[in-house]
Amino acid sequence: MQIRIIAVGKVKENWQKEGIADLIRRLSPYATITVTEVPDQKYSSAGEQPSAIRKEGAALLAAAKDPALFIGLDPAGKGMPSEAFADLLRNHEISGRGDIAFCIGGADGLSDEVRDRAVLLLSLSQMTFTHTMARLLLLEQIYRGFRIIRGEPYHR
Repeated sequence: MQIRIIAVGKVKENWQKEGIADLIRRLSPYATITVTEVPDQKYSSAGEQPSAIRKEGAALLAAAKDPALFIGLDPAGKGMPSEAFADLLRNHEISGRGDIAFCIGGADGLSDEVRDRAVLLLSLSQMTFTHTMARLLLLEQIYRGFRIIRGEPYHR
């Protein structure tokens, strides 16, 4: 299975980079994981914010190409327990339809175009996290999901 994470901005904190690299390494027996970063758009006034979000969204969509399953991460999206997320991964893996792309917006969220394209808008939590932290949390949940699917002793 191929899983792509397409995200706005760069991870700057070393501890986050190390955590992301560790989880990608742990996931290697289960799936091929790639992370693509698209540039965040700077703006100097509130009036420029919508244009910046649209540009980030266009970059996310261009990088995503045409995955079999396109999921956007959004605080207002659907929350689900880890077991349900594992079922989503399992069902997609069994279907053999191809890759999954997860899109993570910048500090101001996803564009309407990305939200409209997504098959699922997924919330990691009702709490607010930075968009770089969302990568780490998403990878941990993907890892947890595969461990649940395989009945391995990580999930407790």
